[in-house]
Amino acid sequence: MSPPDEGAGERSPHPRLAAQLAAVVSAIDDELAAANVAREVALAACRSTIRASGSSIRAVHRMDHETAATLAQQAEAALRQAQRALAPHPPVSHAGFLHDAEKEYVEARALAALVHADPVPGPDELGVSPTAWMRGLAEAASELRRHLLDRLREGHLDRGEELLATMDAVYGALVVVDHPDALTDGLRRTLDALRAVLERTRGDVTSLVLQVRLQRALERATGAGS
Repeated sequence: MSPPDEGAGERSPHPRLAAQLAAVVSAIDDELAAANVAREVALAACRSTIRASGSSIRAVHRMDHETAATLAQQAEAALRQAQRALAPHPPVSHAGFLHDAEKEYVEARALAALVHADPVPGPDELGVSPTAWMRGLAEAASELRRHLLDRLREGHLDRGEELLATMDAVYGALVVVDHPDALTDGLRRTLDALRAVLERTRGDVTSLVLQVRLQRALERATGAGS
């Protein structure tokens, strides 16, 4: 008779252990499958949010405020779809793409408010995370440069100075937030970019103001001489 195989028990899993592990793995697999479906739905919705937000921002620059508002509403609808899809799956919601969509939506809403000198809706009102709100607001202030330059080209110097003051106010409000990037999702880098845009814009406005003052002084001198 052959001697018993001493390792046979180790090579053959206990039936109850195998069944228990199979049940745990199956539950995890089901959760991952559901998370993957939610991820695909949210990715498509986030892309729609970003597209509609970008189009809304361009409409604001064109002074087409009705179209801008309609597109912002479309962006919000797509964003809510993404948020609902990811709500049961917190790890996926923190992957980054939802934050980016929220940030772009905030930028569209904040830019419209800043251009109209309206109160900027807060993160609770917009239904976004605080960090996405802060970064979106900072990017809206940077986007004001384009609107400001358009107004200057039209000869509206006073309006340009108002928009510059608005950009400065946004930067001043946000720059006091001094926490690690892990907590603010990179707010510091966004503010560094805003500061650079703000200084360039300040230089543009200052140069134009000086040119206008010089031109007016020359006109007065010419008028007095004649």
